[in-house]
Amino acid sequence: MELRDALSQITEIRSQMARAETFRGYRSATVGITGLLALAGAAAQTVWVPRPSERIGVYLGLWIALALLSVVVCGAEMAYRAYRATSPLTRQITLLAVEQFLPCVVAGALVTFAVARFAPTSAWMLPGLWAIVFSLGVFASCRLLPRQTFWVAVWYLIAGVAALALARNEAAFSPWAMVGTFGAGQLMAAAILYVTLERNHE
Repeated sequence: MELRDALSQITEIRSQMARAETFRGYRSATVGITGLLALAGAAAQTVWVPRPSERIGVYLGLWIALALLSVVVCGAEMAYRAYRATSPLTRQITLLAVEQFLPCVVAGALVTFAVARFAPTSAWMLPGLWAIVFSLGVFASCRLLPRQTFWVAVWYLIAGVAALALARNEAAFSPWAMVGTFGAGQLMAAAILYVTLERNHE
């Protein structure tokens, strides 16, 4: 019984240590790439889906594909660094970071499915909802990231609310609104990661 209690206490201590550490699995280069993917998506949309309100399926397919690619890019970097890490604490921090951000990814996917499948006339709300849900993921991750990341979450929240409040008709699907929201947000996050974690620590 004493051994079990001791092991439980060790686990709890390591968990507290993980929460107190700064997560370094997100890198400025990979996060910056996701911001550039938003720009590429906007360019692709102007060519392939000039009137997205008439082709909602193609519009959603494009941006969902880019979101999945962004997840793969960042996830591969995190997995590689966790695999190369010699400290079990680093792997635990990585798992904690995934646990904190994953709910927003799942929520975003479910909201997208529900709107596309059961309320396609409300699809104009999706860009704003994506930004708001993403902001919640960033807010949840702030405790493991540099404190300046808080402003990235604020940016996504404000941009999402503004999209819901101001978007009308075709403007709701503007590719440049996506660039302004996700492109700018991810590049802001990349700059914060570089300045706070990489510039003077590599």
